[in-house]
Amino acid sequence: VIWEVPKLETGGYVNNQREKYQFGFNGVIGPESKQDEVFERVASRSVLGALEGFNGTVFAYGQTGSGKTFTISGGHDRYVDRGIIPRAISRLYSEISKRHDATYSVQITYVEIYNDQGYDLLDPDHETTALEDLPKVQLLEDDEGNVTMRNVSTHRADNEEEALNLLFLGDTNKAITETPMNQASSRSHCIFTMQVERRQQGSDTVRRAKVNLVDLAGSERVHKMGLDGQTLMEAKHINLSLHALEQVVVALQEKAQGTGRSHIPYRNSTMTMMLKDSLGGNCRTVMIATASPRGDHLLEGISTCRFAQRIAMVTNEAVVNEEVDPALIIKRLRIENRELRDELRILRGDNDDGREELTESETERLRVQVADYCKPPAANEEPTLELGASMLKIKAALRIFREIVLQGGGVVVGKGAAAGEAGEDGAWHPEELRLEIKRLSLVVKQRDDEIDVLVSMLRKGESGEKGARKATEMLRESRSRGLDDGDGDDGPAGSKAPVLSAGSLRAPAAEDDAFAQIFAYEPVSKREPDVPFPASPGGIAAL
Repeated sequence: VIWEVPKLETGGYVNNQREKYQFGFNGVIGPESKQDEVFERVASRSVLGALEGFNGTVFAYGQTGSGKTFTISGGHDRYVDRGIIPRAISRLYSEISKRHDATYSVQITYVEIYNDQGYDLLDPDHETTALEDLPKVQLLEDDEGNVTMRNVSTHRADNEEEALNLLFLGDTNKAITETPMNQASSRSHCIFTMQVERRQQGSDTVRRAKVNLVDLAGSERVHKMGLDGQTLMEAKHINLSLHALEQVVVALQEKAQGTGRSHIPYRNSTMTMMLKDSLGGNCRTVMIATASPRGDHLLEGISTCRFAQRIAMVTNEAVVNEEVDPALIIKRLRIENRELRDELRILRGDNDDGREELTESETERLRVQVADYCKPPAANEEPTLELGASMLKIKAALRIFREIVLQGGGVVVGKGAAAGEAGEDGAWHPEELRLEIKRLSLVVKQRDDEIDVLVSMLRKGESGEKGARKATEMLRESRSRGLDDGDGDDGPAGSKAPVLSAGSLRAPAAEDDAFAQIFAYEPVSKREPDVPFPASPGGIAAL
């Protein structure tokens, strides 16, 4: 960026006034650029980094009327004029909806610093109570230097609409005054914070990060703007807080240059305390320097560029904010403790108090638990079936599971209208039921004919391979007769009658041999399955 300042005529013949100022930055965004370009170049990386556990801050600095609020919050007339904050909200929730590897939660706070006092813009009493009567934000610092705020409400936002509603609510409560430079000049510093929490299923660690989007009030030259009264008092506090910000930046710059300076004056103002992490701490910080192209504000623009270059000298150390969640560890240890107690009770044999069977009410409750266990689980939730150390409950649960398996697992949800399947919406329709009943009736009639053929053959004393081949021919004739009795309707579209245990009867040569082999086998007696019960709750859950 190059500034050219014409020499003043009042400087006389020997005038050593500097006429050209040149500054280098990471990028320059001209007045013809749109809001979407500003967001992608400036804030996109910081916003998406919060999903990975990195803190991020974006703030605008410059003279009053140079476009800070328009850049951060945007215009209200057109949708394309949305600023960084609404675009960051939209991008954040859009990215969360695409990620299914973990669960995310977003909490929002909105604070303004007016006359060096912090206020909660989302306080429900903000609209009905005078500003001086509202509770002031108190800043607390722990032994590790972390700053926390008291008297600030935190609001959970589950979707983009809720987050935007909170943003609009806070914007209506901001302090705005008309000045000679701006008809709607911000008279306070505003910090919009989104706290993102990421949890992965089965992991004890949780990642927490925050994104600070800061709209600083503009610096003002009192003698040039002719301020008085309340606006003069506001301008004094704004300039003092910006001066404290510059002191912090200068101290950080000197520390980075190795001058041996250790103390950083964060406590000089409320704003620098709130942005302590963003300035020289664990954060990805981006600054937008806004400058007015008007000729009578050249000195203010040069001052803004100087401050921006000092900010570029500050070194931050951004790391992933990952920690072990004590609540998850306690929950896991409690489950492990309960399983160990249940295992001890199983080994000791004192798990059912001498009872031989469950009551009807206990069995019914167990059926409900098994049914809930078999339902599709919610996102990132592991279904559990609490049976304790009771062998009666374990055996009853296995019997219930066996009944579910023998019954086909309940209603089968399919996409076609094939036999044994429901419609596309997972429910049986009347027409499908009618066709299914007709098909099953045909199958029953066919089975009766097949039984009659086999019984007739046995009575005649025919056995062996010759008898099996004869039975095959009789069964084929019976099946063709059964299909002819169906009035040309074979059931639902695409359905087929269930095949025999001997296989399909459409290929005589191969299937005759297969039928002869199966027919010669001895029948297996029907008995209850012998299920070995494991000795540990983990083995029972796996079974």
